[in-house]
Amino acid sequence: MKTSPSSSVSRPRVLIIGCGFGGLEAARHLRKADVDITIVEKTNHHLFQPLLYQVATAGLAAPSIAAPTRLLFREQRNVTTLLGEVVEILPATQEAVLADGLRLGYDHLIVAAGSTHSYFGNDQWAEFAPGLKTLADAFQIRSHVLMSFEQAEKESDPVRQRALLTFVVIGGGPTGVEMAGTLAEIARHTLEGEFRRIDPASSEILLVEGGSRVLQAMPESLSQKAREQLERLGVKVRLGARVTSIDATGLQVTVDGQDERIPSYCVIWAAGVAASPLGKLMATATGAESDRAGRVKVEPDLSLAAHPEISVVGDLAAAMSYVPGKEPKPVPGVSPGAKQMGRAAAANILLRIAGRPTKPFRYADYGNLATIGRNSAVVDLETPFGALRFSGKPAWLFWLFAHVYFLIGFRNRFVVLMDWASAYWSFQRHARVVADVGASGKSES
Repeated sequence: MKTSPSSSVSRPRVLIIGCGFGGLEAARHLRKADVDITIVEKTNHHLFQPLLYQVATAGLAAPSIAAPTRLLFREQRNVTTLLGEVVEILPATQEAVLADGLRLGYDHLIVAAGSTHSYFGNDQWAEFAPGLKTLADAFQIRSHVLMSFEQAEKESDPVRQRALLTFVVIGGGPTGVEMAGTLAEIARHTLEGEFRRIDPASSEILLVEGGSRVLQAMPESLSQKAREQLERLGVKVRLGARVTSIDATGLQVTVDGQDERIPSYCVIWAAGVAASPLGKLMATATGAESDRAGRVKVEPDLSLAAHPEISVVGDLAAAMSYVPGKEPKPVPGVSPGAKQMGRAAAANILLRIAGRPTKPFRYADYGNLATIGRNSAVVDLETPFGALRFSGKPAWLFWLFAHVYFLIGFRNRFVVLMDWASAYWSFQRHARVVADVGASGKSES
């Protein structure tokens, strides 16, 4: 096997697997540290996932929410970035093995490999109901949505045409709510007047949720407001609907014990999240425990019990927040949690290097945001003065500026703001180009 060269034999080697929110923040926190950092990432970019659905629904171009990893660390001289996938971790020799056989040694390891889709044991559904985690997923969904309208324009069979104009989003969390609301806007406004044989506004947008309400992480009052705003946009919200099967022509759901078939050629999965497969590899290699979602259980300082040199952060970690005088609480799988864990893990590495005790992780919960559509959103903020909850246009503006603020780089902030301003006044979504469409009308991109 190949072994990576070492830039210094004296400085501690920090290996970071993954350059999502957790990995990025960890590396940035160590920018002034006397360490050698190696970041391994399967893609060549950092992705701002909260806005990924905007790429999937043609609202934004991919470069607006992504930044090349090498560009991000061009000025951070203690960072080396490598494109590759870790397939094995060897705690005994403190090495990580890449798919091409390269071995990377480490003194301290931060695993921030993120999460993937979970179909609750029905992985065969992935072929018919793609999820949304990567740019490739976003391109696939965007193509699938736009091609459904194109094929409906050519379809002479009214039953098949109706199925082509039925869009189903499974899962009532933030991604599902945002996706359903945006699809309704595309059908009602963006495509107005562009087709001759179909009326896009006649499309049926269904949001299918197995629970009793959407946005279950939010207070019930905001969940209700979110549902009302979705319905005003034309989305049909189906609560208590449990999906039992999905195939190429639709899905089967059970509602109150009754089976129902929903014909649809465009089904989008936003219902389940599972830890990266690297979590299982780690658990096997280190003897660490994992939960049902495959997340690795960590110590209060985010390290592994038998291997304090290994820390796990972000969606891959089954972590708790430790506040003095209060019961520990699970850390939610959201971007602020991943960022805070990344910084905490990096800070604890510096404490270990200095021979000082590490600190337990404490999560600062600032609340939740979700946008439903044009002038529609819900906000649940935690402030020193208590909870602040509001909805409608003020919440939408707050959501918009918060997301622009947290984007990586001035260019991305400027481009996204301009694209959104244009879309707001024109109702248009300009990232609607689909490449490699064959004679069948199906995208091959």
